[in-house]
Amino acid sequence: MNWKERIICDPEILTGKPIVKGTRLGVGFLLEVLAQGWTKDQILENYPQLSDEDLKAVFAYSAARVGNEEVISIKNGS
Repeated sequence: MNWKERIICDPEILTGKPIVKGTRLGVGFLLEVLAQGWTKDQILENYPQLSDEDLKAVFAYSAARVGNEEVISIKNGS
């Protein structure tokens, strides 16, 4: 999956946060709704401008970003 074809950062949209190309839907927002328990089908039903490939790009972008971060130790839930 080449996420670079589907995920963009435009300073004119969401202050430059990563979004799905052609939408105003941020990568962070889509990850949040998944974390809240939404299924892929629920997201696609509620946001028909998205495709299955767009969601795969969100995951690929997120994996690439997380893969480049330092490991942060979290103790006692903080």
